[in-house]
Amino acid sequence: MDFFNTNVVFLAIAYMVGSIPFGLILAKQFAGVNVQESGSKSIGATNVLRVVKQTNPSLAKKLGAATVILDALKGAVVVMIGMAYGLSDSTLWGIAVLSVVGHCYSIFLGLEGGKGVATGLGVFLVLIPIPALIGAVVWGFSAKVLKISSVSSLIGLVAVVIAVIYMQNGLTVDSNAPVYIITFVIFYKHIPNIIRLFTGKEQKV
Repeated sequence: MDFFNTNVVFLAIAYMVGSIPFGLILAKQFAGVNVQESGSKSIGATNVLRVVKQTNPSLAKKLGAATVILDALKGAVVVMIGMAYGLSDSTLWGIAVLSVVGHCYSIFLGLEGGKGVATGLGVFLVLIPIPALIGAVVWGFSAKVLKISSVSSLIGLVAVVIAVIYMQNGLTVDSNAPVYIITFVIFYKHIPNIIRLFTGKEQKV
């Protein structure tokens, strides 16, 4: 397998693995509910928690936590395998971007999906661990104070971007573009949340 084909295979795998809707699968399998038909209709951990909580609060916390972990891992694991395989930094960032795109626009769900926060965190923790940890701390503080998942996630994401600019500007590919692309996708997927926030309809968790 030549270099070009190796990159293409990994990029395709990143998108396919990123497309796996773990939140939807877990909620259906263990709680018998379809999160695409309730709450915000997202397949992410927040909606899994919100929907399952209506019937089984203790199970909701477990499924929400499992969704966060699996959504984070599905991006991080492919990046780490790519690292072990000796792929270039630019290809690794391509994997990161496509993992998030796959989660947000899943091929298994007719290009519907989640908001990309957990998957983005997973790839950031592998590729830019210090900015990612800063973002996670900011997210945790914001979540505790505001108790609004979407706002906390976006504030944490902005913290990652700022940390990258001041600490790892250019990443290892002479450009912050991969981080900006991931940030744009996540913000774009949060537009309904932002609208609900400004109209006073965004729910707390």
